[in-house]
Amino acid sequence: MEYGVGGGGGFPGDHLHHHNHHHDGGSSDSQKRKKRYHRHTANQIQRLESMFKECPHPDEKQRMHLSRELGLAPRQIKFWFQNRRTQMKAQHERADNCTLKAENDRIRCENIAYREALKNIFCPSCGGPPLHEDPYVDEQKLRLENAQLKEEVDRVSSIAAKYIGRPISQLPQLHPIHISSLDLSMGCFGTQGFRGGPSLDLDLLPGNGSSSSMQNVPYQPPCLSDMDKSLMSDIASNAMEELIRLLQTNEPLWMKSSTDGRDVLNFDTYERMFPKPNSHLKNPNVRIEASRDSGVVIMNGLTMVDMFMDPNKWMELFPTIVTMARTFEVVSSGIMGGHSDTLQLMYEELQVLSPLVSTRQFYFLRYCQQIEQGLWAIVDVSYDFSQDNNLVPQFRSHRLPSGCFIQDMPNGYSQVTWVEHVEIEDKTPVHRLYRNLIYSGLAFGAHRWLSTLQRMCERIACLMVSGNSTRDLGSVIPSPEGKRSMMKLAQRMITNFCASISTSSSHKWTTLSGLNEIGVRVTVHNSSDPGQPNGVVLSAATTIWLPIPPQTVFNFFKDERKRPQWDVLSNGNAVQEVAHIANGSHPGNCISVLRAFNTSQNSMLILQESCIDSSGSLVVYCPVELPAINIAMSGEDPSYIPLLPSGFTISPDGQSDEGGDGASTSSNTNKNTSSGSLVTVAFQILVSSLPSAKLNKESVNTVNSLIGTTVQQIKAALNCPTS
Repeated sequence: MEYGVGGGGGFPGDHLHHHNHHHDGGSSDSQKRKKRYHRHTANQIQRLESMFKECPHPDEKQRMHLSRELGLAPRQIKFWFQNRRTQMKAQHERADNCTLKAENDRIRCENIAYREALKNIFCPSCGGPPLHEDPYVDEQKLRLENAQLKEEVDRVSSIAAKYIGRPISQLPQLHPIHISSLDLSMGCFGTQGFRGGPSLDLDLLPGNGSSSSMQNVPYQPPCLSDMDKSLMSDIASNAMEELIRLLQTNEPLWMKSSTDGRDVLNFDTYERMFPKPNSHLKNPNVRIEASRDSGVVIMNGLTMVDMFMDPNKWMELFPTIVTMARTFEVVSSGIMGGHSDTLQLMYEELQVLSPLVSTRQFYFLRYCQQIEQGLWAIVDVSYDFSQDNNLVPQFRSHRLPSGCFIQDMPNGYSQVTWVEHVEIEDKTPVHRLYRNLIYSGLAFGAHRWLSTLQRMCERIACLMVSGNSTRDLGSVIPSPEGKRSMMKLAQRMITNFCASISTSSSHKWTTLSGLNEIGVRVTVHNSSDPGQPNGVVLSAATTIWLPIPPQTVFNFFKDERKRPQWDVLSNGNAVQEVAHIANGSHPGNCISVLRAFNTSQNSMLILQESCIDSSGSLVVYCPVELPAINIAMSGEDPSYIPLLPSGFTISPDGQSDEGGDGASTSSNTNKNTSSGSLVTVAFQILVSSLPSAKLNKESVNTVNSLIGTTVQQIKAALNCPTS
């Protein structure tokens, strides 16, 4: 039987034949239908196209005439015209779609402008509303406009649904997650909450979304002149020369630490090799962090360079470190469409996963150069804007030439050597819990970047593997597409979780006293992003120190049999892993779907991802309804499944076993044998599905008590002092 199908390149001229092939020695079950494609000739398509312009619906007589003229079967002619008509209809509806969207945007803008104008009108004599205006009529006018706007959106949406499979603006109606033991309006943990705490300044900031795409950079650089660009090219070239020497030179520039073998920069040698006239070190409060590390990564060099040069991919590659990245301008683009000699002006914000550590912000130049076949160098160096501009923030983080070598190796691997070199003046005093980790350079150092890169590249490699291993999937996830969809969903969960505890300036934090001497920090935002529940979301986090090695703490959270010991919301019910996807060589890097036993919430599952490398680990989880998990497991696009993740981050405390309590230097801090752990506990909760809702004190009491109870249960389960 023949079927007409649309041809490639916009020519709907292909047709295919199905043939049955019997495999020798195979049963009827092994028979496979194979497809063989034939493309019409250019002359045939040209004749069909000209006929279509005259008559899109040829009758049988006209089809027979074309059949004889072109040497095609009448059935092929019939199907070609059917497909061509369908294609034209789709094109027209796509054009309608664009027109409607533009009209939709116009109405929305008018609506906003009208609302703003209404806000600002006043009577010249008394300052009140003008007498000739009727506020009720104005409101009715707005309501009518809103109804018209909604009608347009629905119309566009239904057209889009036909051709892209999902409406643009109407997302699947997955109901908000209701957890009976967390009825926030009731304040069910109220007895343990802080009493008579500080007055809470927790009004919502308008439009304060949580996603990094919504955040504003502190300062938008102006358009660059040719002189600016020339200066930037010089700075980048000099920085590249310095980076290459930093990467290639060992002693006396880099010395090996006697305790842990890490590379330590010899500052005297550095200053002799790279004298700087305007050194920031004239400020006695500025300190330098310098580190270098090297390792093998499972990704080829070209792919890695592509991810480094794209700010969105850069954020995806380092979700636990980079909270925000932007390219303001491509100062010069690469040779022959490649990345070599590309120079970009960028902004980034970096974090440690704790509400106690300030983020670091850099405006910098990123310059990529292919040194030789299979070897790339990428350098980052801070760019200082004109000091006479009062709008320019005086950043206390300054990036000296830093970056990496990416050297191709056989079988798709790369050898990466990484240098981090920054001058820091802390905005606020470093919290005592993080003093060792930050002053040692481990918190933002090369080792953390490289170990995160190695782990994420393993994760990407697992995502690309099409093999449907039953060991990984437990036969629950039916296909490689389902596996990929689940991995994308979990990756979004991790990114959302990291953003929720960021101390970025775009978050308005309030610290609550009452839990311990550190307190719980809370922030609220009005969530309307696709993939987040609509309404008011409360994020709360605190960091505690445990006198237990990080690996032990990670194993405790990872063990589903121990979950009832810390999960306040499980009501003591055990959980069982019903699906498992391995994300890397370490068994702790995996995605799990967990189901609770003996619970009325039969339709609720827990999606969890755990990540571990030598710089730290995290366990992030999120309740997800069964229909949503089924959408992901079947391989459908999971980007509209609402997620509100909670979880734990675990890092070494930066002290070696004999390090004592003082701030360690890089020479006496061991990155592998930490005596204790810094654990951040973070929750996100949908307080109200009404965007205009105000946060009440009961909700804050509830989340404060939720964190307090969780911390007490963790300490009790791990036999730590609870004081």
